[in-house]
Amino acid sequence: MRSKYENLKTIIESGMILIIRSDSSEEAEKVAIAAVDGGVKALEITMSVPDALTIISHLAKKYGGTDVVVGAGTVLDAETASAAMLAGAKLLVSPNLNPKMIEIANRYQAVTVSGAMTPTEILNTINAGSDLVKLFPAELLGSKYIKIIKAPLTQAQMVPTGGVNPGNVKEWFDAGCSAVGVGSYVSKAHKKDGDFGKVTKAAQEFMQAIADARNIEGKR
Repeated sequence: MRSKYENLKTIIESGMILIIRSDSSEEAEKVAIAAVDGGVKALEITMSVPDALTIISHLAKKYGGTDVVVGAGTVLDAETASAAMLAGAKLLVSPNLNPKMIEIANRYQAVTVSGAMTPTEILNTINAGSDLVKLFPAELLGSKYIKIIKAPLTQAQMVPTGGVNPGNVKEWFDAGCSAVGVGSYVSKAHKKDGDFGKVTKAAQEFMQAIADARNIEGKR
């Protein structure tokens, strides 16, 4: 079994957490598999997806023993955190600070990404023990906000979520973020014609954009 340290290292080195939201459990699972085929290493299945825990369980079994980190998103309380980890989640993501979620995740060594926006929220999130801080909604604040925040809070491991795309991802990494949360650019790439191969292609494009932004040739 991979350690929390190894999973956190994978997330930071790959540079992306893919957020999967869907009204269909079958679609969500197909998107996840297609994205992994394209190089994605961290999956966030939001709890709004029907039968999210079943999907997490399937993916955790499928990718057990690999470096793919399967996680749950929109985890708002300790009960959901427990259920997600029992299903196999090694990553828990929340849009806001919930200390109980972080507490139980740390107890069982799951990586946590907890949402914050203001300097006070960010510091409170760090103090609560979250591994990464989800800057949300990032599109309203812009990449310069991370540079400003990290001047006094250099220790903050920031993950902007919302509005990040291959065209602007370099700005976010240049500003000092540790990874990015990515949604529709990859997870909805199949929507026009149902071709999940387009999800794989979009994932490859995004992973290459991250590698280029970090000047890591060929990094996946």
